[in-house]
Amino acid sequence: MRVKICGITNLQDALDAVEAGADALGFVFYEKSPRFITPEKAAEIAAAMPPFVERVGLFVNVPASEVNAVCRQAKMGLAQIHFDAPDRFYDALEVKHLKVVRAKKAEDLRLHEEEYRIVDAFVEGYGGEGKRIDPTWFTGVDCSKIILAGGLNSENLYEIVDLPFYALDLSSGVEKKKGKKDKMKMQNFIKAVKNGKI
Repeated sequence: MRVKICGITNLQDALDAVEAGADALGFVFYEKSPRFITPEKAAEIAAAMPPFVERVGLFVNVPASEVNAVCRQAKMGLAQIHFDAPDRFYDALEVKHLKVVRAKKAEDLRLHEEEYRIVDAFVEGYGGEGKRIDPTWFTGVDCSKIILAGGLNSENLYEIVDLPFYALDLSSGVEKKKGKKDKMKMQNFIKAVKNGKI
């Protein structure tokens, strides 16, 4: 199972995440977030990353033109669209994207089920608050295209052991404080996932 570490704000955290085995890094281009990073800083970090590590830019309530411009400048390979947008928005994107389902109820898990998508627990502040989705909501749901986010950490991984998600996406669960990652927490989490000990 793949792992994405989101909310990268500095080079050392990025290097530590990659060393721990992260498959993707997330950069938050949402100024109201405590994990906000400028495109310039993200580009510096992206340039220092080894090959085969995906770089994902997170966007909230911005036009497609801004997503395109920031992804070009910051060297992002994917755009994570963390808000509801019309089809014309996606038609205008020049970069591959992932939609985010901010689930309020079990039925929401089936939204965009034909696509790979991130499924996160609904919070007013657009993620990073450690709120979790009830694992029982996934009963009978095809999880093969779901990237699960929201409140994941080494202590609760066992609750999703039988759910074949495409990937896991976490931020607050591997932090010392908002915007600063904990190297040991990242190592322990990714080791547990990669070794199948969840």
